[in-house]
Amino acid sequence: MNSSQPTLPTPSRWVAPAALLIAVVAIGVATWALVRSVGEPAVTSGVSAVNAQQSDAAKGHVCAAFDMVRKAVSIQTNADAGPDPVAKEAVAANARLATLGGGDYLLSRLDPATPPELADAVRALANNFQDVGMNQLGGVPNADPAVAALLRQAQAASDHVAVMCR
Repeated sequence: MNSSQPTLPTPSRWVAPAALLIAVVAIGVATWALVRSVGEPAVTSGVSAVNAQQSDAAKGHVCAAFDMVRKAVSIQTNADAGPDPVAKEAVAANARLATLGGGDYLLSRLDPATPPELADAVRALANNFQDVGMNQLGGVPNADPAVAALLRQAQAASDHVAVMCR
């Protein structure tokens, strides 16, 4: 092997740029979803009552979204990157994005036919996820009393939605 050959960069050098790219893309998608949902006019129909079939379908849809978000947040917040500080930061960034994006995702999956009690619980959880995610992105540690309270509220809200989705 010739010592003048260039050495390939180690994977750890690419973790931070990759995490940054993922973060930028996720923020862009979340912003687009937020702007799109705010800018769309409300659809009204001549039928004011929701039948049981529509309500059941809406419940199934939002509960499937809840399961997906719960799994994504759990996977991303419990990932082990080992001792590499760059990898640890990348894992933390993905956890923050899963939390913040999960809140947006849940809100976007609510349907007018979603049972009101479930819709209210999902909105509370989604808003809590967004608050936690923004605090984390802002550098507020989880040990901060306000963030710790938000995390407890998120767990309680998640447990409540899980019971409602059974």
